[in-house]
Amino acid sequence: MDLGLAGRVAVVPGATSGLGAAVVRGLADEGAHVAFGGRRAELAAQQAAELPSAVGIGVDITEPDGPRSLIDAAADFGPVDVLVLNGGGPAPGTAAEMSAEDAQEAVRLLLSAHVGLVEAVLPGMRERGWGRIIAIGSSGIQQPINGLAASNVGRGALAGYLKTLAAEVAGDGVTVNLVLPGRIETARLNSLNAAMAERRGVAEDEVRDASRADIPAGRFGTPEEFAAAVVFLASAQASYITGEQLRCDGGLIRAH
Repeated sequence: MDLGLAGRVAVVPGATSGLGAAVVRGLADEGAHVAFGGRRAELAAQQAAELPSAVGIGVDITEPDGPRSLIDAAADFGPVDVLVLNGGGPAPGTAAEMSAEDAQEAVRLLLSAHVGLVEAVLPGMRERGWGRIIAIGSSGIQQPINGLAASNVGRGALAGYLKTLAAEVAGDGVTVNLVLPGRIETARLNSLNAAMAERRGVAEDEVRDASRADIPAGRFGTPEEFAAAVVFLASAQASYITGEQLRCDGGLIRAH
């Protein structure tokens, strides 16, 4: 299937590893020009050199000039057609332990930085009558994850913003969606499992086995499987899908 992404310009932050890196590869494989970034500038440049048409820069989108520097990196390709929102999450912790400062940091990491990126590209998308905004969220948006209170709060705020935005810009040819990963085999998953094992005083393998057993599919997902869902929502064929939260979780979340 031709997804209509050849020649489109995509921007992906937080993309030198894990889900972000897989999304960059998926978009590049469909012929998109991709500008992406991460905190490791040398790694970003190395990865970009291995793709057909990409530029990778060192960037922290939570810094005041972060969003603009990433958008500027795409300028040689043209105006941005596809924006994928992605970034690191706050440290694990319970709601009972969360402070006001923790809540503010969650919003800074998971909402404010992404709003800055949207602000930079949305006017052009609306003017041209075509755009895709896709956020990499978390299953915690629909079913809060124990021990990740700050992440649940920040990602929930982002979900509310995007759902509101989707209705406002649908008539301009711009779609806005969330893709919710369940337990995908990434360094982030491994670090969370390690943290949980330490809190419980058990072996990490025990935590991994119990986590895997909760998933109806019987396994963790792969970054490539997740990226395929994001790439489809960026496609021409997905033009009538907006305001949605698509789960990629092997059936983990039991809600309808």
